[in-house]
Amino acid sequence: MIKIIVGTNRKNSLSYKIASMYQENLNTLGADSEILKLEDLPHDFTFSALYENNGKNEAYNAFHKKVKEGNKFVFIVPEYNGSFPGILKSFIDGMTYPNSFRNKKCALVGISSGIGGGGIALSHLTDIFHYLGMHVLALKPKLAKIEENMSDNLLTNRLYMELLHTQAEMLINF
Repeated sequence: MIKIIVGTNRKNSLSYKIASMYQENLNTLGADSEILKLEDLPHDFTFSALYENNGKNEAYNAFHKKVKEGNKFVFIVPEYNGSFPGILKSFIDGMTYPNSFRNKKCALVGISSGIGGGGIALSHLTDIFHYLGMHVLALKPKLAKIEENMSDNLLTNRLYMELLHTQAEMLINF
């Protein structure tokens, strides 16, 4: 099962809407997937589940277990201040090192309100995943000016839709 990680804890995020569209692509291609939203993490996990408190927060442990069970991932990554959200970094830091991500595979999708499509954020995240031993798919769609390319919670940009579909096919065969 492919785990789709919504890279923000913002409620009703565009990242979640893109994750849902991505899941539809995977379903069309016959691949099972599950969306994991960082907004579902315990609000205090950075204090109650990391470092010396590792393993002590049952709600975090359940989330952590779902991640560890995955072999392939899709990260929907919004651009925040020229990089990715801090909640995503804290989530990664809370995973068991190095086995949560080592020798697993992932695809990255960047989204931004600006013209970069989250390219710098994806670069930062790629470096982290390489350090952790995860294999990152080369095709990384960068969905720029996302609000201008959506209507009624759906992508209206044909190229963006094609890129997501192509990436989903590549991830299945990765």
